[in-house]
Amino acid sequence: MFTGCGTALVTPFRRDLSLDEAAVRTLVRRQIEAGINFLVPCGTTGENPTLTRAEHLRVVEIALEEAKGKVPVLAGAGGYNTQEVIELAREVERLGANGILSVTPYYNKPTQEGLYQHFKAIAEAVRIPIVVYSVQGRTGVNVEPATLARLAEIPNIVGVKEASGNIAQMASVIQQVPESFAVLSGDDAITLPLIALGGRGIISVASNEIPAQMTQLAQLSLSGDFAGARKLQRKYLPLMEVNFIESNPIPVKAAMALMGLLEPVYRLPMCPPKPENLARIEKVLDSAGLLADRRVRVAG
Repeated sequence: MFTGCGTALVTPFRRDLSLDEAAVRTLVRRQIEAGINFLVPCGTTGENPTLTRAEHLRVVEIALEEAKGKVPVLAGAGGYNTQEVIELAREVERLGANGILSVTPYYNKPTQEGLYQHFKAIAEAVRIPIVVYSVQGRTGVNVEPATLARLAEIPNIVGVKEASGNIAQMASVIQQVPESFAVLSGDDAITLPLIALGGRGIISVASNEIPAQMTQLAQLSLSGDFAGARKLQRKYLPLMEVNFIESNPIPVKAAMALMGLLEPVYRLPMCPPKPENLARIEKVLDSAGLLADRRVRVAG
């Protein structure tokens, strides 16, 4: 179900910092029309720590309404407190989400056994599939390959978003888990090599900006057309890199604002990028031809 390219959707806000539901709908429709393989609302790229529970569920609900079963919806439901995560996961399941993306607990740095028990408890509380999100650079804790191999034995833990940036670890994960277990990249620039190792795809930030192109890159890689995938990789690598010139999702939301897709609004502690970084983002977008549509709309 979660193969190819899934977009870690940003969450658009209005100038008064309220949730922009109309923009959420527009962005989801744009993704589906571009051929995205699955949607990931309310992950950390979606600024979920700053969303109220009602807002979190509303974004998931809108994504499901717009998807209409055409693409799976893998909703964010993770965090520090296992019981709170379980409660959120159950609510997301009741809405009809196809699965849950659950980031590792942050700050408290649980042991590998603690991580195993955390995800096991979530899996026992819901029936829908769970994708573990391992991102040590953000959370301070790494889900080791041996732990993922144990988790893969739990029927509804079906994959991992592997964002360690460590290719050797990714190779070890793929070696130790069953072939049915989906190993997904958490870094756009590593999509191609991870799939070459046997991974299943990408949960992408760049596909907020270029959904069709990132989906094509993933699908070319999955079909073994690495020459075609490399061509796209070379073209869009500067965008993949500039998206992390400051903390995600600051650059990608700034880029999407420049493209005319949303208002450049963040909730603290996220804030607008530095002026010099905004200029760099605009330069990369221009070089990739991603500002042409905006210019046409402005001229019209």
